[in-house]
Amino acid sequence: MRSVAIRAKIQQLIREAPFRPFVISLENGQTVTIGHPENIAFEPGEKGSEDFYVLTKGLQIQSTFSAITSIVLLDQHANVGGAE
Repeated sequence: MRSVAIRAKIQQLIREAPFRPFVISLENGQTVTIGHPENIAFEPGEKGSEDFYVLTKGLQIQSTFSAITSIVLLDQHANVGGAE
């Protein structure tokens, strides 16, 4: 259930206009900046796969929404919810 909320929050963030970059933190300690909505990809819809993919600045990551521990707006350094 938590991964559904995280997925929904990321979908909301990538659809915002204007787009605001955000950082996701993973349970392994890795952080990834999403500087553009096209840097992250996943199956559309609420019931899609739990997997997501990030391609940014030569970095390629495949992970799951359940591995995300936080989502923070880059310009505000504030947790935007959905993951804690």
